[in-house]
Amino acid sequence: MSTVAKTRTRPAARLPVDGPGLLPSGMPTPYATRLLRRMVNDPAGRLLYLDHFSLKSAPFQITPNPDFFYGAGDRGHMLYALLYCLRHGNGITTLTGEVGTGKTMLARMLLSCAPKSLDIAFIANPSLRRSEVVPVIADELGIDVSQAPPAQGLRLLQRALIERYASGRRVVLVVDEAHAMRLDVLEEIRLLSNLESASHKLLQILLVGQEELRATLAQPAQRPLRERITQRFHLAPLAEEEVGAYLAYRMQRAGASPETFDPAAVKMIARGSMGLIRRINILADKSLMAAYIDNFPRVMRSHVDLALNDAAFQAIRGGGGRIRPVAVKPTTLGRLWRRYGLGRVGPR
Repeated sequence: MSTVAKTRTRPAARLPVDGPGLLPSGMPTPYATRLLRRMVNDPAGRLLYLDHFSLKSAPFQITPNPDFFYGAGDRGHMLYALLYCLRHGNGITTLTGEVGTGKTMLARMLLSCAPKSLDIAFIANPSLRRSEVVPVIADELGIDVSQAPPAQGLRLLQRALIERYASGRRVVLVVDEAHAMRLDVLEEIRLLSNLESASHKLLQILLVGQEELRATLAQPAQRPLRERITQRFHLAPLAEEEVGAYLAYRMQRAGASPETFDPAAVKMIARGSMGLIRRINILADKSLMAAYIDNFPRVMRSHVDLALNDAAFQAIRGGGGRIRPVAVKPTTLGRLWRRYGLGRVGPR
């Protein structure tokens, strides 16, 4: 008798679209079950609903894409004001806002439409150590300080900034996620703001962060940095009546009908997202998928209900389902751009 064990061919495992334990949290949601059942029959590598809604691209990705920048809710006015600050300012500018209001999108838009006379260094890593600040900024600007000791590296950076200023160029440092930076790193950035010519700062600085940045700057130890802030901008969530225009604008930019979302569905998204851009995008994307699964031409309340159940958003700051408005008055520059209608993008 042969001692060679016979091997069996095991049947391919089937996706348990109706079984328990499908999701790490336990039982699958109705949304997930229906989606997976559709994916089994149509395992395309692209978003399943694009062709269904005649979309050329995904309209609600949460990755910041300047092509989809929406200038309502003072975002367009703020963009113009920020550009003005970075070109003509003489201190540090801050941009704050709740999680998901679109701060990074605004910063990316700032980079994409900045005049050619601006050289911009963008820092998006909040875990930098103090000793890494100057090398990272220099690398962003194409200045080689890799072989220089720390003190010499700062002098090389200052010399390069002076040369660029003399040639008519301005240098801007944009620091994203500034609320998560260590205090000694913020102190290093403050010291860099001291680099100046006889009449102008050599480095314009924009700190972008969540509302915790405001609390950090309010600490007594941060007074030297706080005193150098000349402009403060706060990005608020979209108002409930602005959400419908936002959804229509993004759908139209992606090549589809701006009336894809039923008014009742828009209202549910507005309330469920609390006006936060990131949450609006998440709910809109899930709702489009739910409508596609139902083979329905428009997004209805039932589809948004599935999306809300699947998203399971957490409450923000104990606000009882609402974000409390922050008492930040419009800046002088913001009022100026609003007065002359500068920066308006999208539906009017």
